[in-house]
Amino acid sequence: MVDVADAKEIYCSHFARFESEAIRDGGSWTYPIRKAAISRFAEQGFPTTRHEEWKYTNVAPVLKVPFKHAGYKPTELTPETVKPLTLGREEGRQLVFVNGYFSPELSLLWQLPDGVKAGSLAAALDTEVQQVEPHLAKYASYQDHAFIALNTAFMEDGAFIYIPRGRFLKEPIHLLFISTAHGGASVSYPRNLVVVGADSQVTIVESYVGLGPGIYFTNGVTEVIVGDNAAVDHYKLEEESTEAFHISTLQVHLNRSSRFSSHSIALGGALVRSEVNTVLDGEGGECALNGLYMVSGQQHVDNHTRIDHVKAHCTSRELYKGVLDGKGRGVFNGKIFVHRSAPKTDARQTNKNLLLSRDAWIDTKPQLEIHNNDVKCTHGSTIGQLDQDALFYLRSRGVGLRAARGLLTYAFASEIISRIHIEPLRVRLEELVLARFREGKGTEAVV
Repeated sequence: MVDVADAKEIYCSHFARFESEAIRDGGSWTYPIRKAAISRFAEQGFPTTRHEEWKYTNVAPVLKVPFKHAGYKPTELTPETVKPLTLGREEGRQLVFVNGYFSPELSLLWQLPDGVKAGSLAAALDTEVQQVEPHLAKYASYQDHAFIALNTAFMEDGAFIYIPRGRFLKEPIHLLFISTAHGGASVSYPRNLVVVGADSQVTIVESYVGLGPGIYFTNGVTEVIVGDNAAVDHYKLEEESTEAFHISTLQVHLNRSSRFSSHSIALGGALVRSEVNTVLDGEGGECALNGLYMVSGQQHVDNHTRIDHVKAHCTSRELYKGVLDGKGRGVFNGKIFVHRSAPKTDARQTNKNLLLSRDAWIDTKPQLEIHNNDVKCTHGSTIGQLDQDALFYLRSRGVGLRAARGLLTYAFASEIISRIHIEPLRVRLEELVLARFREGKGTEAVV
């Protein structure tokens, strides 16, 4: 076990060793970025519950584990073992990463449209500098975020996707991150950069899964830049192992008349914090954030969102739903920030939660901060239990108690699942959710 007070010094010492080793892009143009990030981390340290943005999530359990840098190691995984984790499309495009590092032998990329690039960020740092340098670490700020600072300091690999102007990708690009937890507690820092040119359209799926038991820590950052009149649909499926820690940030920058939608599904992990931050920095932009978190046992899942309306005539819609059982704890902390420069903003934010046991707990904090009077903005949250009249109706028609509760809970969650337009992903989520009810999870009565 590590003393929490010593955790900052331990990660700084990790960077000293990391810096001295012959890492893939050592001495490259990224060195000043890494150095600035670790220096900022050394200044601020880790957040505590005294920090307003971390009020409901205590990261001490993460800091007490002596994680080692995962490092690149050959994997024994085969395409056959990975196949159940994919979208099941032979013609699909998938980039597979094991413990944060690109695995070309497990990946599948059919011929891409002219000019489109999808592959390893580690390689792109050397070969695609003109496309990477203007964007990398320019949007996900590490100045006031310890975990983004660590990711930036230790970033080696992840996905790089570049789509030039006027490209339409019909098939989604699947980014599959697998953690094996072999060789003891380890930490990985996947870093993803997605640059979408004007008038283009793409669908990105990020999946985070753990194979087998074991403690590990995933600290990920994804930056998405959406060009003028472009459209990006983003899906994130978090299925870490029951002992794992997962902290990630999705930072999105939208330009004029662009559209972005996010679908965040959290099912696994012991302590999970998922941040989604979007900046509407061009007139006429549209943003939709959808989320579903299903918490049981003693899980802790924190969803933290921020939508910045910077320019006029932009629209945002946000709906997050939580199903909490056992002694699980959920957090929803969402803020819509309307700048003075953003008249005619139209924004709505909603958080709904279903408690299935006495000991389940939710902290919900929807927020509006408005600096312009010419706007339409609403926000709200609800916390409740299963409808007893609906439960009685089902039972009176011969449906058992557990099955009735499972059906009503699934109906609550299906509003989010139905918004997923990728059929294999939607079917898989339906199976995962229904499996929880068949196993008896999500069926304890609130007395």
